[in-house]
Amino acid sequence: WTYHFFWGLEDIIAVFLDMWSQIPGAKTVGAIYPNDPDGNAWGDKKLGFPPPVTKAGYKFVDPGRFPDLNSDFSKFISTFKSNHVDIVTGVPIPPDFTTFWTQALQQGFRPKIASVGKALLFPSSVEALGKNGAGMSTELWWSPYHPWKSSLTGQTAGALAAAWEKQTHSQWTQPIGFAHGLFEVAADVLRRTKNIDDKQSIVDAIKTTNLNTIVGHISWKGGPVPNVAKTQLAGAQWVKGKKYKYELAVVSSKRVPGLKRTAKLIPIPYK
Repeated sequence: WTYHFFWGLEDIIAVFLDMWSQIPGAKTVGAIYPNDPDGNAWGDKKLGFPPPVTKAGYKFVDPGRFPDLNSDFSKFISTFKSNHVDIVTGVPIPPDFTTFWTQALQQGFRPKIASVGKALLFPSSVEALGKNGAGMSTELWWSPYHPWKSSLTGQTAGALAAAWEKQTHSQWTQPIGFAHGLFEVAADVLRRTKNIDDKQSIVDAIKTTNLNTIVGHISWKGGPVPNVAKTQLAGAQWVKGKKYKYELAVVSSKRVPGLKRTAKLIPIPYK
């Protein structure tokens, strides 16, 4: 009775590895994983980041888990410095990454790359880093640059983002596309349901979804498991913007056909 469409952990691992390969010489990865479902999944020694990252030739340094709203990352920073970590990755909540990054700079730790999920999703989270937000990298679920359009309105991804900014006077964010896509799927499913008063009939329609949406093609045929449909994932880097303080540049697009890479990942430009 539960159906999900999104990208998977294997996708973000592949995207991060593609981004890291763009900066020669960066070969030691330090992880900041919280003690929550995301952190434990990303750091899992069998199914998480460690096996594929190590297989790709990187040294992986994981100092352990920390609680949400942690106030002291000295242990992590010290471990990273002693192991010459030049890439930081993780999936903390925004306040924790702000605390970590502030303390890292105070303690003289300056890696070449910081590719972080969740914490760097929204512009406000990057702006919270002040002048130190440029150069952060993250996963890219959706953007105005993606080559997709709505099955409901015909809007392109770019048009939807522009409409959002015009009406809200706020910078576009990645979840906008998926919020819209959810309504696309719902409308399509209900349109194809043979008996709208029968729950099973609705589920049967979900199972046979075959729809091109503003977040790409959605179909529950082919897995990876019956109730999960995969979407495509790219990678991006926050750079100083022209319209907004920080804007996303597409630096990894191999896994999204039709999406153009707009820049190459660059080392964090410390001031």
